[in-house]
Amino acid sequence: MSEHTGQRSGEPIDPGFAPGDYTDGRKPGDWRSRYEGEALAAIRWEAAYLTIVFVLTIGGMFLVWWGYPQRRLGLTDQRGIIFARHCLAGLSGILGGVLFAMKWLYHSVAKQIWNLDRRWWRYFTPVISGGLAFAMILVIKSFGGFDPNLVSTDGRTTAVGFLIGLFSDNALAKLAEVAQTLFGPTHRRNERSGSDR
Repeated sequence: MSEHTGQRSGEPIDPGFAPGDYTDGRKPGDWRSRYEGEALAAIRWEAAYLTIVFVLTIGGMFLVWWGYPQRRLGLTDQRGIIFARHCLAGLSGILGGVLFAMKWLYHSVAKQIWNLDRRWWRYFTPVISGGLAFAMILVIKSFGGFDPNLVSTDGRTTAVGFLIGLFSDNALAKLAEVAQTLFGPTHRRNERSGSDR
C-alpha cells in the first residue's frame, strides 16, 4: 500500500469526478484503452446512442421553433403556441438528461468504474428527464407556489425544462414536496412508529 495515496500498488488511482490532475493515474505514453472486446463495443454503442438522442433532440427543438409540426398539424396560432411550449419543455428536458448521461459515461470510463449494470440508467435518463420536465412545466403552470412567469415564453420554458432535465433528481425531490403538500404524507407518524415495533 502506498504511504501517500493509501492505495495498494497496482490499483488504479481514482482521479475524482472533476480532477485537477487529468492523467487518470497513467504514466506518460500509456494511451491504450483499459477496456477490451465486449466492454469496448458496449461503451461505443452507449456513446453512439447518446449522440443520436442528442442530435435528434436538437433537430426536434429547431423544427418546433420553426413551427414545422404546428403547420403540419394545422394548429391555430393559439394552439400552436401551447403545443410548442410543451414540446420544448419535454425536448429541453431530454437535452439536459442526455448531457448528464454523457458526462457520467465519459467519467465512468475514465475512472474505470463503467459497468453493464449502469447501462440502463444511461439509456433511460434522457427519457425520464424529458417526461419529468414536461410534467414539471405543467405543475408550474397549474399550482400556486411557483412563479408562472418562469414558463411565460418559449425561451424560459426551454431553459427551465433543460435545468429540470439536467438536475432531474432535484426536480423529483421538489415534486415529492409538492405532492406531500397537496395530498399529505403517506403515513401518519403514530401509525408508522407503531408498525415498526
